[in-house]
Amino acid sequence: MVEIKQGENKFYVGDNQEDSLAEIHFVPTGATKLIVDHTYVSDELRGQGVGEALVKRIVTFAREERKQIIPLCPFAKSQIDQHEEYQDVLEGR
Repeated sequence: MVEIKQGENKFYVGDNQEDSLAEIHFVPTGATKLIVDHTYVSDELRGQGVGEALVKRIVTFAREERKQIIPLCPFAKSQIDQHEEYQDVLEGR
């Protein structure tokens, strides 16, 4: 599996965060919330579970930081909805 790195308000795959091969971006809002607003996976990594791994990483991060996720990104929302074990970090639960 690919290495997921932490950047500024994002987790990403690639050599640098400005030109990543895949990323999930979030916006910290208030003291306890993260708005996940964008997920991207390049064509070369698509179909390998990278998007799912990025969502899992942001869920882990939210738990570590004791934050709730507001998934504005349709992909992230779909992944969180599909995984019962992610529901604890969904805002409003």
